[in-house]
Amino acid sequence: MRGEADILALIAAQPERMCWLRGVRDHGPEGAWIGAGFVRNTVWDALHGYAEATPLADVDVLYFVADDLAAETDEAWERHLRKACPGAPWSVRNQARMHLRNGDSAYSDCGDAMRHWPETCTAVALRLCGERLELLAPLGIDDLLALRVRPTERFRAKPHLYRERLAAKNWPARWPKLRMEPL
Repeated sequence: MRGEADILALIAAQPERMCWLRGVRDHGPEGAWIGAGFVRNTVWDALHGYAEATPLADVDVLYFVADDLAAETDEAWERHLRKACPGAPWSVRNQARMHLRNGDSAYSDCGDAMRHWPETCTAVALRLCGERLELLAPLGIDDLLALRVRPTERFRAKPHLYRERLAAKNWPARWPKLRMEPL
């Protein structure tokens, strides 16, 4: 696996993931993406040669609407997606309000919000525009493809949070080829 085209082809070949992407395109917030483990785990599974997909704890849907910061709106989208696409563990978050939870300045769009996520390899997302897959990776895909886990700049400044997250995730137990950057 060498680049964006390989990631897109990998996801496109997975019927369940494509079903979820269609569900978000057709029934989710306008312009929404599916990110984090949805992409990261799929790539790591492929790079480890796993035939079975690692189950997802949630399907992270992100969108950006600056004039509606109510958590209830996200919950309504989750209910709507559960009805339209049952079986997926939907987690919908308007990235326009995540800066409040994270103690950051306001984000300008989904890509800006993703720059504040914990790891560079997690800051990736996909969406369907028509039948064409689009990739959003504001911090690039090099770490993801290199099986390298390192913190974003925001989490470098909060090493205790980064270490706690890595301990809780325990990713090397599932993906032993990972290279974890300690802090």
